[in-house]
Amino acid sequence: MTPGDFAEQLAGIAALGDPIRRNLYLYVSAQPAPVSRDQASDALGLARHTAKFHLEKLAEEGLLDTSFKRLSERRGPGAGRPTKLYTRSSRQLSVTLPERRYDVAGQVLASAIDRATTDGTAVTDAVTAAAAHWGRTIGDLARATAGSRPSPERLIDSTSEALADYGYEPQRAGDTIVLGNCPFDTLAREHPQLVCGMNLTIMAAVTDRVGTSGLTARLDPAPDRCCVVLDTCTASALGG
Repeated sequence: MTPGDFAEQLAGIAALGDPIRRNLYLYVSAQPAPVSRDQASDALGLARHTAKFHLEKLAEEGLLDTSFKRLSERRGPGAGRPTKLYTRSSRQLSVTLPERRYDVAGQVLASAIDRATTDGTAVTDAVTAAAAHWGRTIGDLARATAGSRPSPERLIDSTSEALADYGYEPQRAGDTIVLGNCPFDTLAREHPQLVCGMNLTIMAAVTDRVGTSGLTARLDPAPDRCCVVLDTCTASALGG
């Protein structure tokens, strides 16, 4: 999550901190059809101008979608202006500190299950293949952002940047990059062999895709961080 994404998520969550706004959001979300200001104000016992103000704030934050419709059966002159209606938007809010990426774990595992049920591949092999595919995706991103003819150090930096985007919190410590956060923390605690193996496969695929950076992945479990670390070779060791 970029700083801009993080700020946007926080702004959306902060909008729901106000109890009136939160109750309006919950009311609109629970209705089977779009809601007018009058309906919302009557349902929650609010003054119409109060309901209007907070509904508009929720719409500004992208939490509600708006539309216009004439609610009366009358048409033509004298039918009145269309009524503004509100419905819950498709925007999803999720902020976890430190960052978790269970969506990524879900995609990897879902892909593995699909393959295992489709062609009979062993589940463990399917998980390995899906994790490697995801790791290659991250590696491709790192390689692309490194620019043309990058130095080994630049490749290492771009790899760290790509891993940071996925919540791993890479930290350089001498010739080692420690991944300060496991994006799949709860899963790793409950299923360490599966998730740590998946993380190792992801990181091995990342380093393989990045190429001549001198990075290698290995298991090194420790509390409160990812079970995988990356070892680096210096530019001089690589002849660069």
